[in-house]
This record gives sequence, C-alpha cells and structure tokens, in this order.
Amino acid sequence: MVDLSKLDKWALGKCFDHSVLPKQTTEDDIRAGCREAVAYNCAAFYSASAYWTPVVVEELAGTDVLVATGIGFPWGAQPSKIKALETEQAVAAGCASVDTVINQGALKSRRLAEFRQDLVDYKAAAGEALTKVILDTCFLTDEEIVIACETIAEIGFDYAKTSTGQFEGPTMEQFLLMRDTLAGSGVKLKVAGVKVPRPQNAYCFLMAGADLIGTRAAVAIIEALDQMREIGIVPAYQP
Repeated sequence: MVDLSKLDKWALGKCFDHSVLPKQTTEDDIRAGCREAVAYNCAAFYSASAYWTPVVVEELAGTDVLVATGIGFPWGAQPSKIKALETEQAVAAGCASVDTVINQGALKSRRLAEFRQDLVDYKAAAGEALTKVILDTCFLTDEEIVIACETIAEIGFDYAKTSTGQFEGPTMEQFLLMRDTLAGSGVKLKVAGVKVPRPQNAYCFLMAGADLIGTRAAVAIIEALDQMREIGIVPAYQP
C-alpha cells in the first residue's frame, strides 16, 4: 500500500500513469502529454493505441517513464488473435507496459473458457512488458468482478485495472471488492475513471490500496497534494 506520508510531489509521480486518450488527439497533444509525464516523474505515459508509440518513444528516450498503450481499447471485443497481434506490435514498437480490455460479452455470457483464453493469449504476446487488465467495473456485477479478478490472479498478471476511463469509473465498493479478491495474489491495483473532484477521489483510492492511478489529470492531482494535506485528506509529510 502506498504510504502518502512518505511522498513529496516528485516521488508521488510514480503513483500515476499519465495519458492522452481522446479520439481527436493530435501529435502535439501526445508530445505535450509525454513532457508532462517526464516533468512530474510519472510511472508511464499512455496513448490509446500503438499508432503514436514511435512519437512516445522519441519523447521519453533517456527517461524512466515507461512507454505504454492500450490494447483492444476501449471495447475489448476484438477477437483474441487480433488483440494478441496488437499486443505484439505494441511491444515491438517499444511499449514496456500494456493495458488490455477484457471481453465483457464473453464474461457476462459465462463463456469463461473463451474469456480466459483471450487473457492467456494477451499475456503470451506481451512477453516481458508489464501487463494490466481492464475490467470497466461500471458494467459488471459483483460476481463478475470476482470472476475476472480470480482469472487475472490465476494467469498471473501484474495489475488489475478498474476502468478504461472512457465510461463511468469505479465506485469505492467495487474497488474494495477487487482489492479484497486479489489480496495475497501479488496482483497490483490500478484505478482509472476517477470522478470529479479528481484530487480528492484519487487520493482516497491510493489510501484504500491502489498502487497506480491512470488519468489524463495527473498533473492537477499531483499539484493538489499540498492542498489535500492542508485540509486533512492526505496525511502530513513525514520524510
């Protein structure tokens, strides 16, 4: 669990995957987002697909900010072979971290063998890259969240992620269900789709057990740290 009392703004940056994901994103948007990720010491920078990965690789060269992208983003309904190929191409282009979206239709239809195989194929295609699996909890029942998390743990992914951020984000109850289901598994937790007001909600998820926050608002949330400490939402800094 992240101990916010030990983190200044620079160290806090590693709790955030910064992103620029809108449909109308331009090259200038991607470059600006990359520079923000470097300036705020973020863990990774995400584009919505590997189309922009060569630009991201160029901008992040010589830094420790990971090049990252989404797979099957944001629907997750592509055939497994297509998602695996997309993953292979992203990694070959330079991505060190990839987030795939689960096939919700397969899960909700209880076609669980196909649901699992989709994730197995993705994991194999990712090779040495960090692997994160997106649930989009807003569309799932508690039972489906548990099934998805148990499958993620059984296959051995690095992270389970609440949401794409393109739809409704998670409730705290849904996040806590993920946390409790994955307890002791070694799978870390990433929250995306943090609702407005983003700073307050983001810090609450970190204090509840999130390891990463994925957001296009990383800069604003990090900059709000002193204010969050002043009003008592975040504990005082104790280096």
